[in-house]
Order: sequence, then structure tokens, then C-alpha cells
Amino acid sequence: MAFTIFTDSGANITDKVRDHYDIRIISLTLVMDGEEFQFTSSEGFDYEDYYEKLKDGLKVSTSQINPNQFMEAFEPVLEKGDDILYIGLSGGITGTINSAKIAASDLMDDFPNRRIVVVDSLGASLGEGILVTEAAECREKGMTLEETADRIEFQKYCMYQVFVVDDLKHLKRTGRISGALASLGTMMDIKPILKGNTEGKIVVECKARGRKQAIKALAEKYRDLVVNAEEQTVGISYGGKREDAVHLANLISKIAQPKKIWLVAHEPTTGSHVGPGMLGLYFKGADDVRAF
Repeated sequence: MAFTIFTDSGANITDKVRDHYDIRIISLTLVMDGEEFQFTSSEGFDYEDYYEKLKDGLKVSTSQINPNQFMEAFEPVLEKGDDILYIGLSGGITGTINSAKIAASDLMDDFPNRRIVVVDSLGASLGEGILVTEAAECREKGMTLEETADRIEFQKYCMYQVFVVDDLKHLKRTGRISGALASLGTMMDIKPILKGNTEGKIVVECKARGRKQAIKALAEKYRDLVVNAEEQTVGISYGGKREDAVHLANLISKIAQPKKIWLVAHEPTTGSHVGPGMLGLYFKGADDVRAF
């Protein structure tokens, strides 16, 4: 049975990847200066300018995808006769995944012969997006909806997601970390290295002194934890300028060259929480890597 793959704009996949894999994107909402924006395309947005404005105090807010938005996106696909796999932004940082489950439950009453499977990626940006593309590759190989969902449910625990930010105030402001954790970043230029844990929540992985050492620490995590680098796509996302992302890509290539490295500007909605200067690294390790 054919199935359609959906994700949200938090997956940070480019238009080229979206179109190549035939992935449907539902957008989170970003409000800037009172105006709402949605992002189903990676083109036509000045990311560097956006992050500069955040640094200068631009007021932004975000909202999760609600059940009605999911129903509006899913219903035409079900009417066509396709099943649905939705792989979504971590439930540890947003309620979007619960909205998808509510919509799926309601739609199953109207489409009892169809299936909707909702997978919490436990991640964001390319930590989510790489899993989405892997699901599309499973579909291309002829795997069923259930087989594909089961594979992603396993692989999400192998996906290591680690990042550093210049300023923790954005994560504190939006409630993604505690005030006590945010205070770490103000002491003697200490840069907490943050990661997504087994519940998809943001926790401290380690600490580094200054930006240069923080980037080195990201590369060292790759050195210590990556598995079968030559077979996988590694993701790097950045908030603002690209130079540090290129530097990190060079460092990990010298350690163990992956099959591909994707460098993307961190999408603006979740980017409003991590702020300017964010640098994230996404790769696969062992199936218990998120516990380290």
C-alpha cells in the first residue's frame, strides 16, 4: 500500500531534498513584529539577516502546529487512498507531535481503512530531517509503512544531536532550559555543549571555554561516538554565519569522512529558541548513544 511521508518545517530539509524524496512539509508558525510567517520552503529567506536581528533584540514568538492544520494536510491524502507516515519535531521541546496524534485519531474515525503512523523523532533540525530522508529511502526500496516506521523508531535512538549556542538567553526565554542552566553561559565565557537526550529534551553534555574550544568539543564527540561514518549523512546547522559550520565540517572530515555532509542554515522557527551563533552537529552512533 502506498504511503505519503509528512514532516514539519523543524526538520530543516532543503527544497532540493524535499522534492527529490517527495516529502510533504507542514509549517510551524513564527511571529516577527506581530506578523505571522510559515516556512514550507528553504528559499527566499535571509537567514543571516534574521539571526543578526535576533542578536539585536528582534521580538519573536512561535506556535506549534495544531490538530486542525494536520487534519487539513492529511485528509486529501487519505481521500486519495494513501496511508501516512508523519515524522515530527521532538515531543521533548514542543507539543506538535501530540497535535499530530490527536488529528490522526480523529481522522481514523472517518477513514477506518487507512493508516496514519506518527513517529516522534526526538530531534530537531537535521537530527529530524535525516531520519525523514531515511524513511523516504526505505519507501523507495519497497518497504511497507510499518517496516519503515519501525526502522525510524529504532534509528532515532542512534541519532546523536549536539550543539553549542553563543547565548543561552533565547533557550531560557522560551522555556527550553532552566534559569540555572542558562546561568552557566554567563560565567567566564563558559560554553555549555547541549544535546538531545533519550526523551528528546535538551540537557548539558559537557562544557568548553570559548567558541573555539566549543567547536573542537563537537568534533571530539563525533570522533568518540560516530559509527560507520562512511555509510551515513552527517548534518550541520548554523545560526547566522557559515564559517564555523565549514570549519566543523573540515574537522569531522579529517576524523572520519562521512558519505555526505549537509550544511544548512538553521530554520528560523526553532532557530528563535537557540538564537544567533547556534552550531549543531547530527550523526549516528550506537543505539544507546543518546544516553552518553
